[in-house]
Amino acid sequence: MSTVLLVHAKGGPPLGHVLARAAARADVHLLALSELPPAVAVSASTLCASVVRPAEAERSDLVALIIARAQAVGADAVLTFSEYAVVAVAEACEALGLPGAGETVALARDKRRMRQTWHRRGLPQPAFHPVVTETDLHEAAAVLPVPMLLKAAWSAGSTAHQIITSPGEADAAWRRSRETMAESAQLGFAELHVAEAEAHYVVEEIVTGEASQWFDDPGWGDYVSVEGVVTDGVFRPLCVSGRMPTVEPFTERASITPALLPAALQDRVVALARDAVDALGLRDCGTHTEIKLGADGRMWLIETAARLGGAMTVPQIEEVFGLDLVGMFVDHLLGRPVDWPERALGPEQARGAAGSLVVLAVDGRGEAWTDRRVWDFPVVREAVALSAGSTLTVVPESSLPDGTDVPVYDPVGGANTMAALCLLSAPDARTVLRDFTALIDALPTVLPPAGPAAARTVPASNAPQPEGASA
Repeated sequence: MSTVLLVHAKGGPPLGHVLARAAARADVHLLALSELPPAVAVSASTLCASVVRPAEAERSDLVALIIARAQAVGADAVLTFSEYAVVAVAEACEALGLPGAGETVALARDKRRMRQTWHRRGLPQPAFHPVVTETDLHEAAAVLPVPMLLKAAWSAGSTAHQIITSPGEADAAWRRSRETMAESAQLGFAELHVAEAEAHYVVEEIVTGEASQWFDDPGWGDYVSVEGVVTDGVFRPLCVSGRMPTVEPFTERASITPALLPAALQDRVVALARDAVDALGLRDCGTHTEIKLGADGRMWLIETAARLGGAMTVPQIEEVFGLDLVGMFVDHLLGRPVDWPERALGPEQARGAAGSLVVLAVDGRGEAWTDRRVWDFPVVREAVALSAGSTLTVVPESSLPDGTDVPVYDPVGGANTMAALCLLSAPDARTVLRDFTALIDALPTVLPPAGPAAARTVPASNAPQPEGASA
């Protein structure tokens, strides 16, 4: 049987899902750069041929560590599903002569270089300005229209995103973003290989989306993600996932597969995603490309990641379209034939629908809950009436334990302040959208109230985080 080295770090699809499917295709050796979620630790020891958690000193040269471990286990393929490890794994694959994302992988991590590459290709995207110092930020504030968005160039999950409404807010935004990135790094939500990554930022024009001109039903957000893979340098689109509106500034709340785009509009979105991925020169990797939808058919590229979509995107695709993306990608890396879809699948090929909801202490209008609540999934399951045929489950490894205070939502912390991740299966995408709307409205009343001690703000470090490229 073939041998695979799986490099695990924060983020990505649920580790339990990944391990079960990878282990069905090969002997899996797990190199754990982050602590294993308790819900997965036992199964990992059963599914994996070995589990190694390197000491901090061994991680000073991450590429060398991955190479050494791959050679020790005789790996036929090395892969990761974490945003924070894709660069190191790609470089290790290059050195080992194994299939990987390729030499240009950093273009799909560093938002500054990504935008510069797309700019040279003339692809539609927001105006932008790279930022390394406060002086750079002030220069950008003098050029770009306000409001503008400050992003950490190597972040994920909308961490350290801040809207700047006037040049006078630049200094405070700069300090707060750097503080947030430092906090996230302590928790493992940070680039693991590029040492100077924490100093890189980009400020962008905020473009105006218009979902109503793309979707027939209300409630959809004004952006989508095109899920795909690159095999031997060829982009293969798989499907398009829709969203509910983000929470300020641009924190993702819910992903729904499939997006109910008319076929002609889906084709336009997929064509732009193809241009975006092709421009980055990737070779063998998953891709997740986010696109903003505007009035009169306008589109803007948000970002592309050189990995499969995070949170529950991969399980959603498997449920709706029957594609085991983890197993298929492992087969590709091992040189086995894979029957990829000839074109992106749409609602007409879907077997029902599935969506994932990030539980944040914010109501449907985007306003913070008026009081503190305790996360309790059994209460939610019993108290919230869903549509006929809908099933709601919680993702344990991406959720706080029942009985934990729901963190106060911090716009700068983004998904760092989530309480849980829920998965909804339903007969169609409209039902997912309707049930998620009902669930968001019900949470601040059906969840048990927190005790007096919970009146303080809960730090972002107390909450899990789903990985995903962010708006």
